[in-house]
Amino acid sequence: MLSSPRPSVIQLAIKEKPALYAAFIPLFAEGGIFIPSTRDYKLGDDVYVLLSLPDDPERYPVAGKVAWITPAKAANNRTQGIGIRFPEGPKSLALRQKIEAILGNLLASDRQTQTV
Repeated sequence: MLSSPRPSVIQLAIKEKPALYAAFIPLFAEGGIFIPSTRDYKLGDDVYVLLSLPDDPERYPVAGKVAWITPAKAANNRTQGIGIRFPEGPKSLALRQKIEAILGNLLASDRQTQTV
């Protein structure tokens, strides 16, 4: 019997608002986050993220899934890494709202991000 590989655990500490803006993925209903990584992932892979946000001592555990992959040498000098979609549920919704509250006016910005 084949066992599925254990999800990788990634600690992601985002210390500044511009970095959070560049990594946040509002496209997903539940929210999501971009994680720079040179490791090989496949779409749908489970990833467990311990996320730290700017000016917040709490770490938020997220059991997400790889929703897209930015390959090495991607166009527009995009950083290699993965986009993680937050799971459905009230914890993800609360985390999305927390990120949106931190970003505030930045959400309306048209500055380029690491995401789609």
